[in-house]
Amino acid sequence: EVYVGIAGKHIKSLQTRGDIVRQDAEIEIQQKEIDQLIADQRRTFIPASDEIIDVIPQDFKVDNIQNIKDPVGYNGVKVGANFHLITGDKNAIRNINRAVLRSGLHTKDLVLQPLASASAVMSDIDLEAGVVILDIGGGTSDLAIFYEGILKHTAVIPFGGENITHDIRMGLGVLKQQAEALKVQFGCAIADEAKANTFITIPGLKGLPAKEISMRNLAQIIQARMSEILEFISYHIKQIGLDANALNGGIILTGGGSQLKHLIQLTEYVTGLNARIGFPNEHLAPNHIAELKQPMYATCLGLILKGYNDYESKSKDFTKQFKHIQVPTLLKEQIKAEETIIASPTVKNEHAPKLNARFWDKFKNGIIELFKEEDDQIIR
Repeated sequence: EVYVGIAGKHIKSLQTRGDIVRQDAEIEIQQKEIDQLIADQRRTFIPASDEIIDVIPQDFKVDNIQNIKDPVGYNGVKVGANFHLITGDKNAIRNINRAVLRSGLHTKDLVLQPLASASAVMSDIDLEAGVVILDIGGGTSDLAIFYEGILKHTAVIPFGGENITHDIRMGLGVLKQQAEALKVQFGCAIADEAKANTFITIPGLKGLPAKEISMRNLAQIIQARMSEILEFISYHIKQIGLDANALNGGIILTGGGSQLKHLIQLTEYVTGLNARIGFPNEHLAPNHIAELKQPMYATCLGLILKGYNDYESKSKDFTKQFKHIQVPTLLKEQIKAEETIIASPTVKNEHAPKLNARFWDKFKNGIIELFKEEDDQIIR
């Protein structure tokens, strides 16, 4: 089973509100009630061609108490919450699941890529301060905005590294492979930082003369497209009623496209926010492979963290559920007696395996009876 990242132009998000009325306000709110409230949001009306990928609680309210992060343990009649729903096209989701299945694997969960990247590059301090995560990928740039410790907004910007490559190919009249190489090796996000009299020579096609590319022209093409992507950030921040002063954590740039030269300076100029490159170093072991420090691996490491956190959560729930089960005294005495017989030097070696097998059979049957008793108590 694998955790799979999902992104694309088909991803959409919406805000919903859900409430439940409790029968007995004297009883503390249980986790199962919160789980039910979250599950109810999956019945929210959305277009028939879409499917809900994730339901993310933002903040809870118990009666008149607002902005509660975890309502479990509170007393109250009415429990409500604001939710952030992430949806995607059914066919796109089906294609991803089919590809995973044909690889001999099963999709455990779909995770929005900017949220996976955020978990790898963002700290608790960033979450509290308010921060924007921009994951610049190949086909799209994925955006996540966190404010006051909660996820406020997600969006998919329909431009990415491939669009920059396409612009270079069309603007300079070169092949796609050459455009990609020019972007990676000589690309610069601010035209004024590129030397005006510096040229790059690329080989001609089939006997044609070599072609000279101006570094300044290359940077102008890159700056135009990157500025367009960054202007989307300002638009989305204003759309949710925030401004640069509210997001003290600034912008964290990650993904393969974040490695362009002078991109931090351009980001700060266009958005008015402080910017930095998000390296997924915080969760890596001291002896990790140096290659993993690259921003392009942030999403992958975030997916691994998601799987690890889910495993840890389920392990704690299992331990919590069964920690109160005690072995009956009679069964303890039988185990002790059988162990004494097996360990006795008077027992011949050829009889020990049979006694050992009989001992474990009794132990197994005793445990089965124990669970039957537990089930009977739950039913009653």
